[in-house]
Amino acid sequence: MIRPGLCSVTFRELDVARIVELSADAGLACVEWAGDAHVPPGDVAAAEHARTLTEGAGLAVASYGSYLRFEGSDEEFAAQAAGVLTAARALGAPRIRVWAGRTGSAEASAAERAQIIARIRRFADDTAAHGIDLGLEFHGRTLTDEITSTLRLLQEIDHDRVLSYWQPHQGMSDGDALETLRQVLPRTSTIHVFSWWPMHERLPLAERAPLWREAFGILAAEGSDRDALLEFVPQDDPGMLAREAESLRELIAAGEESAL
Repeated sequence: MIRPGLCSVTFRELDVARIVELSADAGLACVEWAGDAHVPPGDVAAAEHARTLTEGAGLAVASYGSYLRFEGSDEEFAAQAAGVLTAARALGAPRIRVWAGRTGSAEASAAERAQIIARIRRFADDTAAHGIDLGLEFHGRTLTDEITSTLRLLQEIDHDRVLSYWQPHQGMSDGDALETLRQVLPRTSTIHVFSWWPMHERLPLAERAPLWREAFGILAAEGSDRDALLEFVPQDDPGMLAREAESLRELIAAGEESAL
């Protein structure tokens, strides 16, 4: 099953109650709560509030969208990681989104890469003890900025509870983007869904329907349960969410039909 949802960072300026209301009204099923806007690391009260409102509206917490990048001194990292895990547990999140540093794979030194790998593995042990997975953001200017480095990183981390997010990289053709999905598919837990073209211009989701229809067909054919989360809408306009959510559901259904 591919579950349609929303990243709360899409509406960074709105409060939790309004995001829950919009998501429920749009017929979505789950929310990824942002750690830099709605549920700060270590803030148990904010996490419990978001969880209560989310579940009360019949929605699920999809994940905790953290900005943990595995940087800093050992003491700084330990404090950051503890705050992220505290918030995720209070939120009831089954997964924490994390970032593999902030340096591209071609520029990162061997020492930087080794430190990030060791810290991700250690943090995954900590989160796994609470039944929580990690999901690596698939993003530029990190060690997951291209597919070869991403697959190598997952192999080097070598942890069952560390998976990957997927999204089409900016400026990448449909065919090339879909090939990255096929390659990382067995280790992919979550999809960030948006329609940007040719770079960061935000278009209606329907304007890249061929890409997403095929992506959801690939996912449906593989058969695992996953979350497909809308991330950003044109003009950051909450009034666009219902239309974008409808497009998302239609594209998921079309992909599932093509996989039959």
